Amino acid sequence: MTTERRRALIGINAGIFLAHIGNYIWFPLFLASLGGTDSGFWAGVVMCMTYVGRLLATFFYEGVAARAGIRGAVFAGTALEATALFLMGFGSGVVTYSVLALFIGFGSGTAFPGLKNVLVSYPDDERPKALSTFQMAAQVGLLGGALLGGALAGVDLRVLFSVVFAIFIGFCLASSAFIPRDGFRPKDGAATPAAGRPPLFSTAVFKGIDVRGATRYFLLSAVFWFLSIGFIVGIPLHMETYVHGWAPSAPFWITGLTVLVLQYPLFKTLIKRLNPGTVMAIGLTGMTLAFLAFGAGRSAGWVFAGCLTVVLGDILFVPSFDMWVAHKVPEDRLAKAMGAMHFFRSAGNMAGSLLAGILFDLSRSLGVPGANWYVAAAVAAGCALVCLADREPATGRDAPVAPDPQEQVTADA
Repeated sequence: MTTERRRALIGINAGIFLAHIGNYIWFPLFLASLGGTDSGFWAGVVMCMTYVGRLLATFFYEGVAARAGIRGAVFAGTALEATALFLMGFGSGVVTYSVLALFIGFGSGTAFPGLKNVLVSYPDDERPKALSTFQMAAQVGLLGGALLGGALAGVDLRVLFSVVFAIFIGFCLASSAFIPRDGFRPKDGAATPAAGRPPLFSTAVFKGIDVRGATRYFLLSAVFWFLSIGFIVGIPLHMETYVHGWAPSAPFWITGLTVLVLQYPLFKTLIKRLNPGTVMAIGLTGMTLAFLAFGAGRSAGWVFAGCLTVVLGDILFVPSFDMWVAHKVPEDRLAKAMGAMHFFRSAGNMAGSLLAGILFDLSRSLGVPGANWYVAAAVAAGCALVCLADREPATGRDAPVAPDPQEQVTADA
């Protein structure tokens, strides 16, 4: 690896490390605070708006990168995200928070693809290391942010978001300081003609989506992300209401540490012995047990136990789904089908954010604490049965599809 690429990788990894620290400081504490002062519904709305912003950014990213370069897109996105986060601390009212959350998501949705573009432009022999270190930096940042969030629990929101703002300024500078303007793609000596420059706003991202013969599989993916974001939104509300001895961010350091320890050995062991559909079902069963634990016992012990199994979804479902789709979708449509992942994930995240807050409020108003988790458990169990019922590969292909790196980093909050 050349010195230039090594420096860029260090900067990108430092940036994504800081971004995950900042994200896992602010959103558990803020959602818990909003759930306490307003309602779970409004906490869900604010979280949903970050995903709306990320989805909107996909229509602008190509045009922005074509004009400002990848480095310019990363800098603009991270600067916008940092500014919106700073203003969150001094705003008031759910409408203001929702608008700022939209800009947070738009900034994230502009910067993150740029970072991934730089990494995938590395030579073939260096790309796996670059992507794996990026993923590790994100996981370690998640863990660190959840721990720091516990130390900042109870502080004024202006102080909280000022700290997060400083962290995101570090993210902005670290991630954009050392990357080349347009990544490390080979120079062919031919400049892109101005006439061929993409428009600033384009819906071309949807033209590559082809789900013929795979609609139900991608709907399953959307439901998984619905469940996953439901945990991310629901557990801070749960902690604020029922588990007063722990900070709202505490569950995330438990899940983060569990993922770090189990992700690679557990998935590698199971996928060698079982087909992808069965591995996905095991992951969803883990989520089912976790949701039942959250609903059955509203105490720290039940939360701890649930956090140990809820991560099986991320560990097992996400990578297995790519392999499953590779078996189910005809090979000539596979590339386009994989392009649908971002859309279905966004749909699941937006719906899950809203419904997590609504179900939390509904369970409290009906006097049935934990009912929201029982609904999630029933949905997860149903998805597990779907995976088991259709677990046999439809073709002889068994080579895994490389997972979309963006699907591997959460928080993506």
